[in-house]
Amino acid sequence: VTATTTKTASMWALWCAGILAAEAFVPRGSGVPQRGGAARTTRRQGGAISMASYEELVSDLKSLVTTKNCGPILIRLSWHDAGVYSTGKLTGGCPNAAMRFTDGGEGTFGANAGLPTVALGLLEPITTKYCDSGFISNADMWALAANVAIEAMDGPKIPTRFGRVDAASSAESVESQVGRLPDGDKGVDHLRDIFDPKGFDDKDIVALSGAHTVGSCHLDRSGFDGPWTDEPLVFDNAYFVEMLQKQYDEETTSAGNPQFRNTDSGTMMLISDLALLEPPFKEYVEQYAADKAVFFDDFATAWTKLQELGYSDLRDSL
Repeated sequence: VTATTTKTASMWALWCAGILAAEAFVPRGSGVPQRGGAARTTRRQGGAISMASYEELVSDLKSLVTTKNCGPILIRLSWHDAGVYSTGKLTGGCPNAAMRFTDGGEGTFGANAGLPTVALGLLEPITTKYCDSGFISNADMWALAANVAIEAMDGPKIPTRFGRVDAASSAESVESQVGRLPDGDKGVDHLRDIFDPKGFDDKDIVALSGAHTVGSCHLDRSGFDGPWTDEPLVFDNAYFVEMLQKQYDEETTSAGNPQFRNTDSGTMMLISDLALLEPPFKEYVEQYAADKAVFFDDFATAWTKLQELGYSDLRDSL
């Protein structure tokens, strides 16, 4: 789980350390590349015919991540696109790239601060090249971008499945972030209230929280401040190791939000992070701190489930 992206604190805004209103994606027929294959499709750009392939797209995304060090915010983008899904008191929601629209809906949620501007701004050249041409939907590309970022930062290789349909307008957003995206200043009961209706259990909550091994909180987006780990651009199990080994002191940020700081390293934890030290969550924290491979396996399973919320017919190729 994560920190909030609002100054009132929606935790998942912190899965961090194009803005074109593209038409709804229509799955293409023959000529579209299989994932990892060499098939290509033509598109017209600037009056000339050029070629696009899945390999090109992955290469462009990896280059963006490595040159701009933007992997964490791409993970956060995918999480927030999918994480609004719920089957509890609130229903509906799915990864549909509704944040592309800023006249209302998800593109204006405080929890999504920085995503329609910073994240989609970084992705804009890739969006223009691949999404506007109909090669891939925005929602599929956001999922793929996150998975490329995870692997590029030394995390697990996570397959991406395709077939998400883009929202046609902000009207296809969910009604609010409240009750759908967790708050960084709340504890175990709140986490379960948010994640249980999405189909996640306690182990899943801890595994997904491990994405905080990368990225930082930003005062101007969430009201929280600082990185979780000493190496916020390396995807490993350091989040769990440091949580168990470091001493954290309570503090209040200049935005008025409570958090915890390790004064020696400057890294921080949120209330929602340290809540994982309560049983039975702590059992999984200890497992993941002791064995990175176990964490990677459980994270990949929970993360794939998150990215596919609301869909039952995704496919292995574009």
